[in-house]
Amino acid sequence: MGVDLRQVVAAILTVTMFVMLAQMIKRDHFDSLQETLPGESRDVQFDSANTIVNDGLVKLSKRSKGPWMEGIQELKPCSSRADFDEIGQSRGYVTFSLTNGPEYHVSQIADAVVVARSLSATLVLPDIRGSKPGDERNFEDIYDVEKFMKSLDGVVKVAKELPNEISIRDLAAVKVPNRVTKDHIVESVEPIFRSKGNIRLATYFPTLNMRKTAQKSSVDSVACLGMFGTLELQAEVVEVVDSMIDRLRTLSRKSDGQFIAVDLRVEILKNKKCHGSGTTGVKSCYNAQEIALFLRKVGFGTDTTIYLTQSRWDNSLSVLKDIFPKTYTKETIMPEEKKGKFLESEDSEFEKVIDLHICSQSDIFVPAISGLFYANVAGKRIAAGKPQILVPADIPGTSATITNYLSPYVAKKNHLAYSCFC
Repeated sequence: MGVDLRQVVAAILTVTMFVMLAQMIKRDHFDSLQETLPGESRDVQFDSANTIVNDGLVKLSKRSKGPWMEGIQELKPCSSRADFDEIGQSRGYVTFSLTNGPEYHVSQIADAVVVARSLSATLVLPDIRGSKPGDERNFEDIYDVEKFMKSLDGVVKVAKELPNEISIRDLAAVKVPNRVTKDHIVESVEPIFRSKGNIRLATYFPTLNMRKTAQKSSVDSVACLGMFGTLELQAEVVEVVDSMIDRLRTLSRKSDGQFIAVDLRVEILKNKKCHGSGTTGVKSCYNAQEIALFLRKVGFGTDTTIYLTQSRWDNSLSVLKDIFPKTYTKETIMPEEKKGKFLESEDSEFEKVIDLHICSQSDIFVPAISGLFYANVAGKRIAAGKPQILVPADIPGTSATITNYLSPYVAKKNHLAYSCFC
């Protein structure tokens, strides 16, 4: 019996189509996984839209070998200060703290600015609190106070501290959901503020929603400024971050100074179920071996320089270093004289800040772990015109096209940063 060549070709094309579809579902699921946030018992929902690759977002770099990409869109803020109405006479004070790490700080700042402006209140400079009891820092230990206050000039009044005559015990505690709306402020916050005069604000995260919304809000431009235009590192932290990035670029001469940042933290991988889950067998995170195979299959050479957010070396990372010998952690590339202060503990606030900024400035970012860190790095990169974010996947075969793994936040343009930058 003869074999119909057309049937054979059709069968091959069908199998190929299903393999490609499965990879698209897995990659998009990485952004839609449910995860519990620190201090909250609720599940949070990630981006669940189908991924569509837009070739107009990035292009392959012509200046270097390998699958390095360049962003081709220069975005600018959708609104300007001219769009803001003048601020009125202050009617009280709004205080708050930055907690849980830098990936939460931007949202907490944005909500506090929105609330203070809506109430015509003065915003008090926040302190910074770590996850351990007693782990407290001043705002200026990490962030630039003067730039923060200048960024909000004409938007909301800012005070470095409460007046002496106001006791913190007299502040009314108010909780607001992340991305607080004008309606919520009017209904749930304003009555308390009118009654008490001064409030202490705390943001909670009922859902992790970093997607832009279809409806425009009167507070959007203020929230955008709070999230993307206020927080800059203080000089010493900038010096450390810049020196580490310079070191990575020096180690990357064969790739024209380009390097990859991978958010891969061993302790988190141990606590998460990284194996396939559910009927689709998709994954919430990837270990060192899986990241190594992914990077090789999309075309990165063994001389590629990789920065890991893991602070200190762990033996489980050796498989990645075997394939990519130029794999480094903070303890390897941080200036020796800075380690005492910036690598002081396993849960150092400085370490998290350093990771966030290096991942935001790297030539390519790969989140091995789904979560708010990934979402906030994506936002900072989109705002900076650096959309080169690759979501890993288990790739069948020996190779794959790199643009097939562009983050859905970028490929679908559904990150909230696209509401702030046009």
